[in-house]
Amino acid sequence: MGPMKSLVVFSHLRWNFVYQRPQHLLTRLAQRWPVIFIEEPMPNAAEDRIEHIAAAPGVEVWRPHLRGAAHGFHPDHKAVLQKLVSRCIQEQRIDDYWVWFYTPMALPMADKLRPEGIIYDCMDELSMFRGAPKQLIDQETALFKAADVVFTGGRSLYNAKKNRHPNVHCFPSSVDALHFRQGTQDHPLQKDVARPRLGYCGVIDERINLDLIAGIADARPDWQIVMVGPVVKIDPASCPQRPNILWLGQQAYADLPAFINGWDVCLLPFALNESTRFISPTKTLEYMACGRPSVSTAIRDVVEPYGHVVPIRDDAAGFVAACEKFLNASPDERAAHDRAVADIIARTSWDNTAAQMADLIAQAEAAREAQELPAVANIAVELARASAASTGMAAS
Repeated sequence: MGPMKSLVVFSHLRWNFVYQRPQHLLTRLAQRWPVIFIEEPMPNAAEDRIEHIAAAPGVEVWRPHLRGAAHGFHPDHKAVLQKLVSRCIQEQRIDDYWVWFYTPMALPMADKLRPEGIIYDCMDELSMFRGAPKQLIDQETALFKAADVVFTGGRSLYNAKKNRHPNVHCFPSSVDALHFRQGTQDHPLQKDVARPRLGYCGVIDERINLDLIAGIADARPDWQIVMVGPVVKIDPASCPQRPNILWLGQQAYADLPAFINGWDVCLLPFALNESTRFISPTKTLEYMACGRPSVSTAIRDVVEPYGHVVPIRDDAAGFVAACEKFLNASPDERAAHDRAVADIIARTSWDNTAAQMADLIAQAEAAREAQELPAVANIAVELARASAASTGMAAS
């Protein structure tokens, strides 16, 4: 077995969905190891096939189109997906590869592969999300057993996972500061919107407190609220309609600076529920990289590192008061806030995060070679053990 030549990634997020952690990390790691990014299948296709998309330098997306009707990495897709992926790996002569998982649900899809090692980048507590499959917990247990190295997307997740594996490392989401400093022109979609403007960008799903948005809009009809991002997993009709709330839908990552730089205050209006207990919102830093002030609900991974610059409030009245304070800040207060935010941004970058991850992967690889470990612990064995344990049978 030679040194690692490629990374084969299984992801529940599509490459062309919101540009976030996987894209930031993998475009950088692809400078060292070519990346194959395998997305969840597109169901109800006319035929079973894998579409190949050149997504970024060194990154090829494999998008499976399957005849089956199930969503996600569903057990129904397993046999056909394994066959398609194995065939592509052989055709492209991909050998000496490691497998990287973003979701434990993909683990069974890889149990015929023979990677040199396994990486788990745990960016969310997926079991807490709406509609999470019940096999997820067992499959995460098996993934912890099989993995060589585990990364977590934030301090809360790290604390929840650190005792489940001997090699877990905390990598909170970072920011590409240069990208966000560039957007000086106001975005055409909001250039005619009056001020003051409050804004949010990101996915709009069960993690967003829509009542809070409505409450702010009702309390201050003279303020405009700009909501940028796709509405998923919730009924779009549940998004509050007001003359002073603008729903702009999903926008390109390249355009986000032009939106954010045109806002007076940025919002982190998260619901406090199971699905947000462990989140580490990337947009906190993106707002800061634009030099914008923001107000948040009590998300732990915002409160602990950034509570000194991001006011934490729990209701519409609190958000309105905190926003007013920012809007009415004196030049000295503004300058002090800007300095504190610039200091945070100077200490964080995706380049550093990706470089540190690459070092840890290389160390894990060296450890495998030193111990002359065979190619990865058998994934199928770990899956069988985990499911046996959870059904109450003693794992043999």
